[in-house]
Amino acid sequence: MKLFHCQVCKQPLFFENNRCLGCDSQVAFLPDCFTMAAIEPIADTSLWQMRPRPGRKPAPRKYRLCQNGEEHGICNFCVPANDPNPFCVSCRLTRVLPDLTQEGNKERWYAIEVAKRRLFYTVAKLGLIAVNPPAGHVERLVFEFLQDQPDQKVMTGHADGLITINIAEADDAERALRRTQLHEPYRTLLGHFRHESGHYYWDVLIRDGNRVQAFREIFGDESIDYSESLRKHYERGGAPPDWQENHVSTYATCHPWEDWAETWAHYLHMVDLLETAAAYNTRVTVDAGGDAEDTEEVLDPFEVTGVDFDDLVQQWVPLTLLVNSLNRSLGQNDAYPFALTAGALRKLRFVHDVITEVRTAGSGAVGVTEATASAAARIVQPA
Repeated sequence: MKLFHCQVCKQPLFFENNRCLGCDSQVAFLPDCFTMAAIEPIADTSLWQMRPRPGRKPAPRKYRLCQNGEEHGICNFCVPANDPNPFCVSCRLTRVLPDLTQEGNKERWYAIEVAKRRLFYTVAKLGLIAVNPPAGHVERLVFEFLQDQPDQKVMTGHADGLITINIAEADDAERALRRTQLHEPYRTLLGHFRHESGHYYWDVLIRDGNRVQAFREIFGDESIDYSESLRKHYERGGAPPDWQENHVSTYATCHPWEDWAETWAHYLHMVDLLETAAAYNTRVTVDAGGDAEDTEEVLDPFEVTGVDFDDLVQQWVPLTLLVNSLNRSLGQNDAYPFALTAGALRKLRFVHDVITEVRTAGSGAVGVTEATASAAARIVQPA
């Protein structure tokens, strides 16, 4: 993610901030401008505007605070004043909440929404979701955040545009236990969102985008029985010994759909980390061929027009080594515990090419009319 700065005092602002630590201004993310900014109330109204830079007049755009921010302190996004929806473009995607009267659920909801907003940021930067949707537009993508019940366990997953997240994943201890039990090297809330969004975008970009045959040439035939594939995967105790030759993770081996979702998540890891590194003017040493090496500034994958996939990978590899080394210096495990082979990179390139094609065509944000959208409802799960 890029690095933002307060326009009033130049203090760095992070995506989760609601206050500037430099000048104590209230800050918010303005989706229509795609920026974090200091904001101030407009006298005698319920509206807000960007605080002007010293010596300048206020910008003409006006906003409301997202209702989830005002009522619960959960969200730091604003809503343009001419948008009638009380919720921001991210919060309106959340359809079902856990019971907020139960202890700890509000904190879990906050952690989940933080991860969801980071997913929103990345797919919006990739042109795959509307940041300032026209009247009547509602994204097909919706979310339900559910809690295990005595007679029903919640499975994190995706079905026809609906992503369900078990709120237990917001508890660090519970998530670490599940990671250990499932022998996973990596398990995060943001990782869940990126993976499950991959299933949604398979429907949108591959199935509905007439790319199934091209997909099968790279990932295999997704029409094979999914449940049977999962059963065999867990029956044999995981992936075959040579899984790394063509897959980004062991779970990717169980079915082409999961292979795509895991690869998709890795691509989002890649572009997000590269953008962050570029924001901090990071330089990495890359292989220039033969015995030669070059030191390069990390590319921002969102700012470079027609960025080449090979250039991304050339910088990604030393960057992940840097990140892992920094983590080890602090006594932490590797932040990115993966090694990408030529077979895995071939699949990542396919994801990159599909997204690039969609961005060029400008057809990635998919919605339905408000009259037919089930996402308009806001339901609280009963205890």
